[in-house]
Amino acid sequence: MPHPNDDFIAGLVDDLKPARPLQQRRGMGWAVAALLAGALTMLWLRGPRPDLAGGHPDAMFLISAGLFLVLTLASSWAAVDMARPAVGSRREGWVWTALMAAVLPVSAIVVISGNLSQGEDSGVHWGGLECMLYGLGWSLLTAATLVVWLRRGAPSNPARAGLLAGVAAGSAGIFAVALQCPVNALAHIGVWHGMTVVLAGIAGRIALPRLLRW
Repeated sequence: MPHPNDDFIAGLVDDLKPARPLQQRRGMGWAVAALLAGALTMLWLRGPRPDLAGGHPDAMFLISAGLFLVLTLASSWAAVDMARPAVGSRREGWVWTALMAAVLPVSAIVVISGNLSQGEDSGVHWGGLECMLYGLGWSLLTAATLVVWLRRGAPSNPARAGLLAGVAAGSAGIFAVALQCPVNALAHIGVWHGMTVVLAGIAGRIALPRLLRW
């Protein structure tokens, strides 16, 4: 004898169609496209650093920009991966990259402290605020891209997904700025460029979860 609930359940599933799984490579392609769009637009608007244009980039630029680029890719990969629900899984590879990038601001603090203790200029000037503001502005492009991707999926931890998206966006934004910023001082890069990533990560952690919840 048919159970009354059988028809009800059958009606619920009649219109269901299998969902197309999200491909992480496609999401990463979106993130890389946003990164390149920001960097190329920044170069078009402001032009490259003099040493970069001359084909002889400074070592500090290569190290710092390289760290921010790697942090962008690592945190973007982790954020894109979080579009697939996986309760209990650990996605912490990006943390090691973030710790590596943290060498810049930590080293800057050491240098600034040493300068101040000897009565010298700290090396941190308010002109660097422009770098940070530009970095935060360009970060919105990557942030929007990752939010659109994450909303297509079902992140099981919206808070962490927001943090990762913020870190990725901030790193992408300041990478674009670094391509035209002529300053090689560790204090400038560690404070103003590093602060861009920190602020973007905090903003992502606070503002994005409400956009990512199911």
